[in-house]
Amino acid sequence: MAKRTKRPEFRNWAGNQVCMPAERLWPTSTREVADIVGRAYDSGQRVKVVGAGHSFTSAALTDGVLLSLDKMDRVEMVDVENQRVLVQAGIRLFDLNDRLAEVGLAMSNLGDIAYQSIAGAIATATHGTGLKLGNLATTIVGMEIVTGTGETIWCDERANQELLRVARVGVGALGAVTKVMVQCVPAFNLHVAETIEPLDDLLDGYTENIEGNDHFEFFWMPGAKRAHVKRNNRTLRAEDPPNRVTHFTNKIIGENIAFDALNRVNRRRPGAVRKVAKYLPGGVEADYVGRSDKVFASPRHVRFYEMEYGMPVEAFPEAMRRVREFVSTLGMQILFPIEARVSAADDIPLSTANGRTSSWIAAHVYKNTSYDTYFNGIEKILDDYDGRPHWGKLHFQDHRTLESRYPEWDAFAETRAKLDPAGTFNNAYLDRVLGPLD
Repeated sequence: MAKRTKRPEFRNWAGNQVCMPAERLWPTSTREVADIVGRAYDSGQRVKVVGAGHSFTSAALTDGVLLSLDKMDRVEMVDVENQRVLVQAGIRLFDLNDRLAEVGLAMSNLGDIAYQSIAGAIATATHGTGLKLGNLATTIVGMEIVTGTGETIWCDERANQELLRVARVGVGALGAVTKVMVQCVPAFNLHVAETIEPLDDLLDGYTENIEGNDHFEFFWMPGAKRAHVKRNNRTLRAEDPPNRVTHFTNKIIGENIAFDALNRVNRRRPGAVRKVAKYLPGGVEADYVGRSDKVFASPRHVRFYEMEYGMPVEAFPEAMRRVREFVSTLGMQILFPIEARVSAADDIPLSTANGRTSSWIAAHVYKNTSYDTYFNGIEKILDDYDGRPHWGKLHFQDHRTLESRYPEWDAFAETRAKLDPAGTFNNAYLDRVLGPLD
């Protein structure tokens, strides 16, 4: 039986989204999820599902029933020959990575945080970086979904193919994803080359960089002339990790403990930023070989708010220069870097990379810091490039501004109406970004 709590308050990872559901439950099986949803449908109650709570938006908030998938985290089947695994939807990415490594498999790509659940990551089209690699949802070859009426449906390449194509990125609007089949690859290592380079050089050579590396990204601290660059390429070389003390000093102390302390100073005494900004970690150069998932994902102990936009890949250099110019007019020091990545096009209707290879600009601010002026300004620039906001990150769009940016918007809307006719999984966020159900 699903566990209940007497204190149902939910707060997301960043702490900027809070709700008090009528009931909060921790089911352990698909049958329990289906029973809960079926009862809610019969009584006209709303249901939302939450994984790790790493979305910065209000996508999971509800005053109805909130289902946590934390207890649905098992690996149910491993097919090493076909490089596939069937997992319950609540498994965290870092746990899945370790389980895959044990059997000689890996995810083909990952973002730089691995705290999310697999279901939450695919629902929001979470992505890593790589010109020829799609977001995490593109690796899903099978899904089990509990619909808004409590029905359980399985879809894969043979059964309900179109539903699989559409539902891989669902933003929580189609039902409760309870299991996924992940297409993996043989385990691999990455050669890491981290450098500090002039931003202008990176923008001038952008095409060469994204075409010449398996995984290319950079982090630019607003106001700086140079950026921290990461070029990660697949290699047959054995692991050759960095010095443990140096790595700990850079990643844990520099990028987390010291960085958090400086942001606290800036939040309480903004005028002091000029005195401390020179101590900010701008990234360090590195060269080593590591296990792929350990390279992709870094420890992130500093809480923040984030906005990220995708645009056509050819628009990136101009858009980034405009963002740099805008930031220079703010009259304030931004202490979090802007991250730039790239990902392949796909055919998922609500994927932010639907139909186009995409470059990404992600902006961050420290938790409990005002972001409206900063994020709004960047968003207005990226609107000029048909920008699509990451579904799990902050933005100011609604369905009226988003519909024209997705060629297959109607295909998703039709699936939503079919799977959740009574709006069992609806909430204010979905009304805003997808439009109210008819």
